[in-house]
Amino acid sequence: MDGGREQQGPPERQPGKNLIKIPSYQEVFGTGASSSSSTPPSYNPPLASAGAPAASSSSSSSGSFSQAFSFLKSSEFYSPPPPPPQPTSTPRPPQASSSAPAPQSKNAILVSHRQRGNPLLKHIRNARWTFADVVPDYVLGQSSCALYLSIRYHLLHPDYLYYRIRELQKNFRLRVILCHVDVEDVVKPLHEITRTALLHDCTLLCGWSLEECGRYLETIKVYENKPADSIREHTDSDYLSRLTHALTSIRHVNKTDVVTLGSSFGSLSQVMNASMEELARCPGIGERKVKQLYDTFHEPFKRVSARPNLVVPDTPDREKASGQPPSTNDSSENTAEKSETSKKKKGSDVRSALTTAFAKYSEKIRSQNGDAANEAGEGASSSNMEDGKTKD
Repeated sequence: MDGGREQQGPPERQPGKNLIKIPSYQEVFGTGASSSSSTPPSYNPPLASAGAPAASSSSSSSGSFSQAFSFLKSSEFYSPPPPPPQPTSTPRPPQASSSAPAPQSKNAILVSHRQRGNPLLKHIRNARWTFADVVPDYVLGQSSCALYLSIRYHLLHPDYLYYRIRELQKNFRLRVILCHVDVEDVVKPLHEITRTALLHDCTLLCGWSLEECGRYLETIKVYENKPADSIREHTDSDYLSRLTHALTSIRHVNKTDVVTLGSSFGSLSQVMNASMEELARCPGIGERKVKQLYDTFHEPFKRVSARPNLVVPDTPDREKASGQPPSTNDSSENTAEKSETSKKKKGSDVRSALTTAFAKYSEKIRSQNGDAANEAGEGASSSNMEDGKTKD
């Protein structure tokens, strides 16, 4: 009982405090003076005094966490932490990322430094762009580029476009000339720019505002690696879809008429060989559609246009010089000959008509020259006779 009272003594001395005291190795197995040499080594922190366990417990509780477990560093289970990274190695990763802008530039428009200050750059919003040392004004992909030119600048420097295209050489498959139309009279300068683009195998795109020019650049960049399926016409592979695509290309024929013709004749070849009466029997196909279908299937693909024969008019310069008016007989004979030749040459081509016309014209000139020479000879002989008479 007394021992129980002695054990319950410490809580009575500190009423109102909920403290849990963990006994040390010396309190459980005895004090340090009575400890034998056979006791195992302790991993608890060393005590300040072997004869005063209460004072040591109060001092250990007041110490910090690192001081309380500092004895672990001398144990066999302790391993030192790895050394901290050196400060010289930390800034290297951002240098590596900044020194490799190649993958980022593939998705961006490369702009030449000569375009710095161009207001067009403010309107490129749907695609990234960055300045780079490139020959063209804009590099839109691995095989496409663009040259920017305003008509106002072209009027001041007409040879600028030629020298810029010559610098590109053949390094790009698609070479676009982006022309900004910023003047009112554009007929003559656009004609010159178009001629230069055609001669050097370039594609000409005209924009009447900076927003439109920027939109062209964005679209070419966005559709750089996309196939042409988005702008290609999609046609189904079944027979009805192909028949509908073929017959609806004829004017006034709709899809309902295609179904009617297909159910009535069965195939496109029978529709093409049908007569107008057979087409008219189909319900829903009127006279206009029948005529349109029949003419489409029976007219030749190459239309032969009846061109009028070229008639070279007679030049009356020789007649005016000689002073003789053209006779009515000659005119009537010429008209008769022209009518006969026009009837004979209806089936000939333009080249044969031109050759015959020029041949007739040369023969007429020769005959007029011969008549003029004869008249000059007769005039000279009559003048000689008059001179002889005067001498007599």
